[in-house]
Amino acid sequence: MTPEAPNPLHAHSDPRSSWSTLNVAEALPGVATPLCWGIWSEVEHSPRAAFYAMGALERAGLKIPTRSEDRILNLFYGRLALRVDFLLAMADRIPGTTGDALARDIFGFVPPDYVSKPTKRRWPVVIAKLPREFLRTPRNVRRARTTFDPWWRTQIARVDQLDLTDVRAMYLDAAAHFRRSNCVSARSMTAAIQPVYQELGKLAQAAGVDAAALMRGHSEHEESIMISDLWEVSRDRMALDVFRANYGYHGPDEGELSARVWREDPAPLEAIVDGYRRLGDDESPAARVAEGARERDRAEAALLRALPRSKRSSAKLVLRLGRRYVPLRAVSKIAFVQSLDVGRAAARRGGALLAEQGVLDDPEDVFHLTREEFLGALPADVPAAVAERKALRARYEQLELPPFFTGQPEPIPIAAEVDTRRLEGIGVSPGVVEASVRVVTDPADTEMTEGEILVSHTTDPSWASVMFMASGLIVDIGGQLSHAAVVARELGIPCVMNTTVGTRALRTGDRCRIDGAAGTVELLARATSQTGQT
Repeated sequence: MTPEAPNPLHAHSDPRSSWSTLNVAEALPGVATPLCWGIWSEVEHSPRAAFYAMGALERAGLKIPTRSEDRILNLFYGRLALRVDFLLAMADRIPGTTGDALARDIFGFVPPDYVSKPTKRRWPVVIAKLPREFLRTPRNVRRARTTFDPWWRTQIARVDQLDLTDVRAMYLDAAAHFRRSNCVSARSMTAAIQPVYQELGKLAQAAGVDAAALMRGHSEHEESIMISDLWEVSRDRMALDVFRANYGYHGPDEGELSARVWREDPAPLEAIVDGYRRLGDDESPAARVAEGARERDRAEAALLRALPRSKRSSAKLVLRLGRRYVPLRAVSKIAFVQSLDVGRAAARRGGALLAEQGVLDDPEDVFHLTREEFLGALPADVPAAVAERKALRARYEQLELPPFFTGQPEPIPIAAEVDTRRLEGIGVSPGVVEASVRVVTDPADTEMTEGEILVSHTTDPSWASVMFMASGLIVDIGGQLSHAAVVARELGIPCVMNTTVGTRALRTGDRCRIDGAAGTVELLARATSQTGQT
């Protein structure tokens, strides 16, 4: 960038602040466009609102800082990162948990230089506010789901008739909805879902029962419902257009505003439907859910038998809470994906109008404008600014950030391959499977064969339909509550998260053994012919 122009894709960090790309990278895995960051920057409100609602954060902490050094969420070299030291310090203020526990569940590891410092200073406020926030979580999540859906449908239906003033207003409305939806998601996660998950884990460990089995078999799980509907499409019991009308906000890289989702491009869905058609009726999603429910019932019964009679009443309460709260993880994400999609629609319409006026050379160039520029404060030379940012983004796409760093990060050139025959990560869904792997970088462009092990850098909800055909999952980044982990447990397939380099160490066609409990991946044999990545 020119010396006088701020870089919209790179922030500055306080040298004492620690950051992580884990977990947030699954929501926005690549290098963001400037207009996408114009909406994602609203997430700054979310962790602050969540910890304030729980009582851990003082009211003054709700104020959004003007300096990037003071933010909780930032872009570095175009990639999203979350400030770890803030989150862990908040956890240290909450009874029943610590910064260490939160780090393991959210990020999948404890930073090497982190020292947990529990304090009881905020306990009286937390004890007063947290129970109410916990009890309100299901209602808040369901309300967001039911109110955002008709709003999304209405906005998408009318966008093509809007002028530039109206689409700018729609973009701002989408940003406001994105802020609200993320606040609901963050509050539900920190105040309810993560604590319930943690208690389920403690119970399972005490009773010698598999914790993942306690979290399966939820027929009301959002992505189970979506997969079941897609199965109906493959059996000609639902029209593809009806499916797209209900789930069109999903799609490859749906966290990036410039990506094309299913309502815009049905080709990825058509390929997945063709794959489902090849499966037998006995392999339906309903059969998977029913088996998961039976396994959960067996695990719950085994857990209660293993516990002393004096502890069974409290254990039954935790199990009931698990059935109610665990599925909310997926529900809370729908509203913010729909908000992004309204922003996407507004941007695309605005890009078309600006191109008609001769302001942009290409309608897609709109995504390389900043929020302020899209709203009217255009740079003096729009084509030059767009060209400069395209080149900057292309350069950043050749770099990656360390999963954890303190202060300003040192970007790492993306290596083509990594030479190793054993990977270690986090076991999040138990089971051992040996099969050929399919390395997938884009779920929109894959020929997944039933029974293959899916290897990906990260996942979002659009991947769930591909995961259904896999016999196992290997994912570069994430932890116990990451998207892939939740879906893998629901589908009952082994999953190893946070291998870091799985997509570069493995090649499509390699034969591997994965252990979803131990968190290990062993390369048994290289592919006889190099088929590359999908």
